[in-house]
Amino acid sequence: MKIRIPVFILLFLCTAFSLGIASIFSPTGLAKKRIYTSTQSARLDERIRRVENGLLLPFIIKGEPSVAMKLVDRMRFYKNPGVSVVVINNGKIEWANGYGVQETGGNKSITPETLFQAASISKPIVAMAMLRLVQENKLNLDEDVNEKLVSWKVLENNFTKEQKVTLRGLLSHSASLMVSGFRGYAVDEEIPTILQILDGVTPANSIPIRVDGTPNKDFRYAGGGYVVVQKLAEDVTKKPFRSFMQEEVLKKLNMTRSTYQQALPKELWASAAAGHKSNGAKMKGNWHTYPEMAAAGLWTTPSDLARFAIEIQKSKSGKSNRVLSIEMVNEMLTPQIGGWGLGLELRGKNKSARFAHGGGNEGYRCLMVAYTDSGQGAVVMTNSVNGTNFTEEIMRSIAKEYGWFDYLPKAKVIVSVEPKIYDIYAGQYQIAPNFILTITNENGKLMSQATGQPNFELFAESETEFFLKAVELEIKFVKNTQGKVTGLVSRERERDTPAQKIK
Repeated sequence: MKIRIPVFILLFLCTAFSLGIASIFSPTGLAKKRIYTSTQSARLDERIRRVENGLLLPFIIKGEPSVAMKLVDRMRFYKNPGVSVVVINNGKIEWANGYGVQETGGNKSITPETLFQAASISKPIVAMAMLRLVQENKLNLDEDVNEKLVSWKVLENNFTKEQKVTLRGLLSHSASLMVSGFRGYAVDEEIPTILQILDGVTPANSIPIRVDGTPNKDFRYAGGGYVVVQKLAEDVTKKPFRSFMQEEVLKKLNMTRSTYQQALPKELWASAAAGHKSNGAKMKGNWHTYPEMAAAGLWTTPSDLARFAIEIQKSKSGKSNRVLSIEMVNEMLTPQIGGWGLGLELRGKNKSARFAHGGGNEGYRCLMVAYTDSGQGAVVMTNSVNGTNFTEEIMRSIAKEYGWFDYLPKAKVIVSVEPKIYDIYAGQYQIAPNFILTITNENGKLMSQATGQPNFELFAESETEFFLKAVELEIKFVKNTQGKVTGLVSRERERDTPAQKIK
């Protein structure tokens, strides 16, 4: 699971390749399997074909051709061996497809039943389970979690004297807890206990989970908070976390291809997609183990995640209460500090109101988006670290085909800016802890390089506003009253992240 930070990935258009209905559609042996949960019809088949052939970049540039891309081409471009897609329409799963293979060089096809690591999409399902405990009066959203924690306590300090860590704060990332994400444990590494993870004790590979700011004040994404939630669930229910999740959500929603078991049981290995590195190579041991189950430990399929999303849609409209009441679902979908809901990222307003969550474990990237009221949505899961932009491209194709409100590429006009102005923007900007964006003027081009990423060009739409062509990322430089650049604001997927200029 990774922190939500701006992503800088270079894209270009690949050569066209015809995409047909046959199960084998490329010389490299990439395969797709299809199931239908609605009437098998030529009209639906054509609709699916348009999605497969209509992948879109985030911006349409005036004066430049807007070219739809083919899914198979983008798989090759990203060195992404497999992807699984499900589309929700009219409040039900309309179709589910698998494309490619479980591992590079292998012959096991991705199907709608293939398991993927959901990474951070583990969190909203956990949030639903915890709200079930609130609904049953076993927990209170706004009480000090130390009141119910038994075998471990949130360490008190000056920050917690007036404001306590609450379940609401943990679920909405406003508890000011440390540790944004986890890298998991390779096949040859010792797996720590949850107590070792909470306190950062060997063999845990993360720092202690502690409060380092005033709770209930600011939004800051914290996977560490969900490890505290995991311990809270175990202490309150006196059940292993995986059993608690199975009983409270997975079984109730018929998510039969889902499990929080870590490590993944051997009997499921054959049906799981292996994770892949940026160069396309398979990960050692196929995948990492995540004992941080609530934060990153769910194995699942897009269809099972779609069942979760549909349940939220139905519960909000009063048509289902298999897990939560309409009142509790509305609580889940109510913006908290920073605009997040309880376990879910909230985007758009009115007709465009939707809930979403992305995920990124070592070797996997995935995305879930669902509209609150229209019964629409989709889930895309990949077995590659390169899948972040790929999932978005597929999602935009689905959005165009299904007429999603406020989800199409944005129109941009590139303007001319005197290159010498770029000099005042040059410097380093603190995006997040240990994540720096370096801006440089290179031969009259404004370039951006994030920690651990390549160097990419920024394009001007005004003297202070810039964007990356192929990634949904916009940057606005901030000046003080004297005209000195003091920082920037990066906007990615409708969320603004301020960054101070530090050098």
